[in-house]
Amino acid sequence: SRLNMGQKFAYDTIMKQIFSTEGKSFFIDGPGGTGKTFLYRSVLATLRSQCYIAIAVASSGVAASILPGGRTAHSRFKIPLDMFEVRPCQISKQSSTAKLIVQSKLILWDEASMVRRETIEAFDMLLKDIMECSDPFGGKVVIFGGDFRQTLPVIQNATRDVLVQASFVNSPLWSTLQKITLTENMRAVMDPPFS
Repeated sequence: SRLNMGQKFAYDTIMKQIFSTEGKSFFIDGPGGTGKTFLYRSVLATLRSQCYIAIAVASSGVAASILPGGRTAHSRFKIPLDMFEVRPCQISKQSSTAKLIVQSKLILWDEASMVRRETIEAFDMLLKDIMECSDPFGGKVVIFGGDFRQTLPVIQNATRDVLVQASFVNSPLWSTLQKITLTENMRAVMDPPFS
C-alpha cells in the first residue's frame, strides 16, 4: 500500500523533524479509518530498517498489540496507574529502559487522547530527568496520536467539566506539539460497499 497525500505530508514532516536538532513533537489527530496506524507503522518500519531505535507504546493493550513491538505506556515507562496528580515514573537513570530511551530516535504513543493529562506530564518529567534537558519531553521527538471524538480519560463519577479538564488538550504541554490532522477515510476508500 501507499501513503495518501495527508499521510505523506505527515510522514515527511515527521521524518524531517526526527533528523533535525529541534526535537519538536507531534500530535496526529484523525477519526477512525484515516490511516493513523498505517502512518505509525510506516515511520517505525523506516527507522528500524535503518537500525535506529523507535519505541512504540499505546494507552491500551489492544492498541499496543497492533503496533510492531508495541507495549502499554504504563508498562514501558513504569507510569503509576493511580494518577490523580503528577507523580514521577519509577525508572532510574541507570536502568536498561532509561538507556533505551536515551538511544531512541523516536517515541510513538498511540491513543494518547485516552489518558489523563497528568499521565503525559509524568512522562514529560521522566524524559526531562533521563535526558537531563528541560525542553518539552527532554528534547526527544515524540509522536502522540489519538482521536478526541472517541474515549476520553475514564474517571469514576466525574462530571463533563472534570473530564475535559483532565484531557491532554488542557495540559501546558499541548501547546508545544505540532498538530497534524488526517482527514481522508481510507476504510471508506478501500471498501465502498461497506461504507
